[in-house]
Amino acid sequence: MNVSTTSKLKHLLAIISREVPFKPNYQKISQMLDVNRAQVKDYMLYLEKAGLIGQLRDATGGIRSLGKVEKIYLNNAAIAYQLSCGNPDVGSLRETFFYSQLRVVSEVLSSPISDFSVDDITFEVGGRKKGQKQTEGAGQGYIVKDDINSGYGNIIPLWMFGLTY
Repeated sequence: MNVSTTSKLKHLLAIISREVPFKPNYQKISQMLDVNRAQVKDYMLYLEKAGLIGQLRDATGGIRSLGKVEKIYLNNAAIAYQLSCGNPDVGSLRETFFYSQLRVVSEVLSSPISDFSVDDITFEVGGRKKGQKQTEGAGQGYIVKDDINSGYGNIIPLWMFGLTY
């Protein structure tokens, strides 16, 4: 590790924090950092090992899924406040919180029809007015809503996932 690498890691974290969840385009990021694509993937791994980000992968198995990252989240919603000068996107905070809480207890994958898939259960994260549309095609799907006190049916309050720790 040298000063140049540290500077590039800081720049990469700033790039990720501007748009969380971040959908990585490794070629574009490599141009922004002036490094090759392989180094960008290494840098992502360093940030993940340091506990600053989490990489959400899809459910594709086998050789095709190696390195296939769908989205990148900050590891903790509190980091978003610092990196966004105290004004993070509320939708991003919801997803970041959900992801950071569940990834500790289970493998969290991206869902082709919704936000997340955990143990073959589909979760769509949103605000108080979030509808059921994204979970209609799921065998077992739940809507995770912010700004509600109690759940009903297949609706779970977001705050309850904070109890998984």
